[in-house]
Amino acid sequence: MSSQKRMRDYGVNIGKLETGQSNSITDVAGVTVGHVTLSHNDIQTGVTAILPHQGNLFKEKLIASSHIINGFGKTMGTVQINELGTLETPIVLTNTLSIGTASDALIEYMLEHNPEIGRTTGTVNPIIGECNDMLLNDVRARAITKNHVFQALQNATTVVEEGSVGAGRGMLCYSLKGGIGTASRRMRMEHGDYTIGVLVLSNFGILSDLKVNGKAVGEELKAAILQSRKEQDKGSIMIVVGTDLPVSERQLNRILKRTLTGLARTGSMITTGSGEVVIGFSTATKVPHEQPSACISLPMIHEEDIDIAFRAVSEATEEAVLNSLVTATHVIGRDGNERPAFKDVVSKHNIQLTR
Repeated sequence: MSSQKRMRDYGVNIGKLETGQSNSITDVAGVTVGHVTLSHNDIQTGVTAILPHQGNLFKEKLIASSHIINGFGKTMGTVQINELGTLETPIVLTNTLSIGTASDALIEYMLEHNPEIGRTTGTVNPIIGECNDMLLNDVRARAITKNHVFQALQNATTVVEEGSVGAGRGMLCYSLKGGIGTASRRMRMEHGDYTIGVLVLSNFGILSDLKVNGKAVGEELKAAILQSRKEQDKGSIMIVVGTDLPVSERQLNRILKRTLTGLARTGSMITTGSGEVVIGFSTATKVPHEQPSACISLPMIHEEDIDIAFRAVSEATEEAVLNSLVTATHVIGRDGNERPAFKDVVSKHNIQLTR
């Protein structure tokens, strides 16, 4: 991972399971993440791209699913994911009014790598996720271009920068600065060791609800810095889950639903104006685009093995949200609007994160 100070560096250890080597979604072999960050006066936004494997994703699709916790969002591509149970493009995250540009860019990227699309085979299903960064970013300017999306895809590595970067540049979380966060967990089973990783784009919550490993840190912070300002939760969160666990689309969907438990542990109430969308994939099986002459065999765990995956995704989601907070930096954006960084206000007011 990068040299950023994360939640565990403050002595906060979430859950019971062991983390992956980098405590990141890229602990799942083959997964990479890239960012492009735009930061100039009123423009505070960006793009984050998640590549689920390093081959041709259109020709070698992955088992995938999505789950809508609260549908206040403009995500693209989840209808086909849930119908066919496969993922065939990278996942691109950006701001709400740039989903069209991001989709156009991702389609162009896939056409360049797959000349048969729209000629000898069908079209392609681009996966785009979004959150609304309009407080800090001039979202109406639609500053994201196709080249920014191409750069994020090209920049993807196993080292994940967190906080106020990429699509997370202008996002808020629990009334403070939010953005990109990630975490992972290892799952040890009789038939093998596996990893589940989570990446979040956090843009939700009110400060008074914030909990850190069960401690009501938000109440202390609100008393210190928000005596007069009314709080409203009108944000969203995108949650991307990757794993090498061999699962069916149905089993993966069951796992994605348990991200809610980790999200709730940070204090989220899933309000009406906050969109919570989860997209997940498993790298354990590659599904060929071309029809084979024989049946496809899909390995899957026994249902009695799945509880550890439920725990793993819950813990990783909770920690990813907290990492998005603690790594974020203070940003001044549109019309001078700003949000302080969690780490700065905790330090300034001597708030203890552990009990």
